[in-house]
Amino acid sequence: MNDVYLSLGTNLGDREKHLKEAIKLLQQQEGIVIQKVSPIYETAPVGYVNQPSFLNMALYAQTTLTPFELLEKCQSIEHDLGRVRTIRWGPRTIDLDILLYNNDNIESEKLIIPHPRMFERAFVLVPLMDVAKKPYTEKLQQAETALRNMDIEKEGIRKWKDSFPL
Repeated sequence: MNDVYLSLGTNLGDREKHLKEAIKLLQQQEGIVIQKVSPIYETAPVGYVNQPSFLNMALYAQTTLTPFELLEKCQSIEHDLGRVRTIRWGPRTIDLDILLYNNDNIESEKLIIPHPRMFERAFVLVPLMDVAKKPYTEKLQQAETALRNMDIEKEGIRKWKDSFPL
């Protein structure tokens, strides 16, 4: 089994419902076993700021899928939940990003792991560290260090709700 960390985000419609539905659909996928989900955090938008606040969370799962198969499943779930890509960093019903896959480095046209901007974004790192499996891999150690160097209060992240049961 491969260790994988995903980030989930939403800022349109019933945000909590979108997160729950995404997790439910992930759980239904053969070869994906969700081990732990983070609390839900509310955060201000980054990049394109003229949009509603996001709910963000992370999960740790184990999978038999390759990174590219996992990406395909995530994109299919995004599509099923109404994700439309019109504005970069724009509003979305759901966003599923593969943050880490084992301790691998992957760089292709379709997929980059670790996620290219994860070490710069507290809204990704805070929930990630909530679900991080110990002992930390090199990439999780990098995430912890990056988070320690951020001003979380300034980043505008606040716990919105404890995670829901799997």
